[in-house]
Amino acid sequence: MPLTGVVEFVGREVELQNLDQLLQENKQAITERSRSIAIAAIAGMGGVGKTELALQYAIQQRETYTGGICWLLPKSGGIGIQIVQFARTHLDLKPPEDFDIIAQVQYCWRRWREGEVLLVLDDVSDYEEIQPYLPPSSSRFKVLMTTRQYFGGVKQLSLEVLQPEAALDLLKSLLPETPSRVERELAVANQLCEWLGYLPLGLELVGRYLARKRDLSLTEMLRRLKNKRLDERSLSKSKSEGNMTAQRGVLAAFELSWLELEAEDQQLGCLLSLFAAAPIPWNLVEQCLPEEDEEDLEDIRDDKLLNLHLLQRKDEGVYQLHPLLREFFQYKLTGLEQAEEFRRSLCRVMVALAKDIPQDPILEQIKNVTLCIPHLAEVANNLIQYLSDDDLIWAFVGNAWFYNGQGLYDQAEPWFVQCLEVSKKRLGSEHPSVATSLNNLAKLYESQGKYSEAEPLYSQALTLWRQLLGSEHPSVATSLNNLAGLYKSQGRYSKAEPLYIQALALRRQLLGSEHPDVATSLNNLALLHKSQGRYSEAEPLYIQALALYHQLLGEEHPLVALGLNNLALLYYCQGKYSEAEPLFIQALVLYRQLLGEEHPSVATSLNNLAGLYYSQGKYSEAEPLFIQALALDHQLLGSEHPSVATSLNNLAAFYESQSRYSEAEPLYIQALDIFERRLGINHPNTVTVRGNLAYLRDSLTSEQ
Repeated sequence: MPLTGVVEFVGREVELQNLDQLLQENKQAITERSRSIAIAAIAGMGGVGKTELALQYAIQQRETYTGGICWLLPKSGGIGIQIVQFARTHLDLKPPEDFDIIAQVQYCWRRWREGEVLLVLDDVSDYEEIQPYLPPSSSRFKVLMTTRQYFGGVKQLSLEVLQPEAALDLLKSLLPETPSRVERELAVANQLCEWLGYLPLGLELVGRYLARKRDLSLTEMLRRLKNKRLDERSLSKSKSEGNMTAQRGVLAAFELSWLELEAEDQQLGCLLSLFAAAPIPWNLVEQCLPEEDEEDLEDIRDDKLLNLHLLQRKDEGVYQLHPLLREFFQYKLTGLEQAEEFRRSLCRVMVALAKDIPQDPILEQIKNVTLCIPHLAEVANNLIQYLSDDDLIWAFVGNAWFYNGQGLYDQAEPWFVQCLEVSKKRLGSEHPSVATSLNNLAKLYESQGKYSEAEPLYSQALTLWRQLLGSEHPSVATSLNNLAGLYKSQGRYSKAEPLYIQALALRRQLLGSEHPDVATSLNNLALLHKSQGRYSEAEPLYIQALALYHQLLGEEHPLVALGLNNLALLYYCQGKYSEAEPLFIQALVLYRQLLGEEHPSVATSLNNLAGLYYSQGKYSEAEPLFIQALALDHQLLGSEHPSVATSLNNLAAFYESQSRYSEAEPLYIQALDIFERRLGINHPNTVTVRGNLAYLRDSLTSEQ
């Protein structure tokens, strides 16, 4: 939950009671009708205190919601993605990756922690956008929204401005001097509250202003406010909200606070307004102003923006502008000399961050950048004109890799598609960034098993790179390698081999013999030879690749684990079980250490070790590993991935060897169905499983 900045919460006691009653009534309605969820909305104009009321309710009822309080910001990005990320981070849930985002969200709701649950959706502008992601019909779930809109069919608590007496109490709480200035100028204090339209945000700003200026009378304060005439275009969206007196008052209060800021304070506020309407990690702000002293920036933040109530502290090192203040600062930014510089600086910082997001981020890396993603999306959606041609694709690629690494393919695909479209539009169809975009989109499709969609994109990328960069370039080698990998996955070995050989030769020529990409090419060519049964040719390539990975990357790296696993698999295929086992175990330990317990590579490693134990007759050791591998593949890759089919086939073969035919047959059928649909009826894997199933059925017929 966000942190509360309220000194004393006054004037909303009745609303708190009404809100709790509203949710309880809805809960009772669920119990009686069993067809809806307990949902309520706090509705009202900007600055009226909707978020604070929701926060105070959540704080008061914290012990009631033993199943947890999930506080989300719909405007920070897709609400479905936020729910899944919350469940993964705080509840350790892992929805299947082949599910679409709605199905993943429903998976999380079904497995949510026991107890009453409160879901708070702060600042909802479109109910239809969030409705598909709401919890299922259950009396233990309650949904609380804050909104400036009216949603038909949703129980709403209309939050109005404060009553005059409550407004006066709020002003008094902000000016706790004895004797109180409010009491000394009571009539003027009432006029001041009225002029501010009894709006909490305006009262907070003015109260804090007066608290700093102890010698300023309320009479003079009111005069200053009335003299302010701010162009209201920056808050034009608020004009239809029904209380222009309050809006004029709060605008004047903003303007007074603005005038109290020094130039550098104003500049920082304007820079903050360029970020998305979401929590802002402070280190991003510091990176945007590399020439500024960090302590000076902290002083401006703490002594000015926070002290003037112009900025909210959301968490340790995380801050956010109120939406109205963000619009106000954006309006002021239009007249700022540094506006262009700030926009380019933000773009520079976010591009650098995007470049640091790996293609396959692990959970820790995902956590580290999650708060940054809305701001990266803000750059991609609204500031691409300030990106250089060289940096253009990174705002899109960073977002795509963030989602792709979590298996959220439906969320990654639009970013890859948009990247390709934007690149073509600005750079033309014949540009290296277009080739990169084609390659990235193809890789996404390949990871989903959509080989027919991936192939033409890989081919286009290769043609374009050759045309633009010549035949001797590292990008051409990468493209050759990727296309070869696709052919290998399809069982088209004769087409894959010459491309792998070309890629290896080119990488050696351009990068030297001691480079990670050369090791990868050696490894990939060895994989192909092993798939063809050419074990004597594969072994020296595997050994060279592993030695290079060790030498270049150190002992603890995922590629070292990959090299160990692949060499072990070769020995296993040759019946060299005593040589394979320690390598399989080393690979599994390393994968778990580097990638965590829940990663596709861990599942593959478990599966391989299980196969080894099975071949050695260690059935009691093999079976639990086969089952773990299958469960992990299902969880991480979804039920339609070829790796799941491989795990199904392996477990089925294990059951068959123990004459557990009734358990084996349905697993073979599932595996065959996946392989036929994903890889085609003539793929070697498909042919193998079809043969296994036929042999099983022949065995059953013979026994009968």
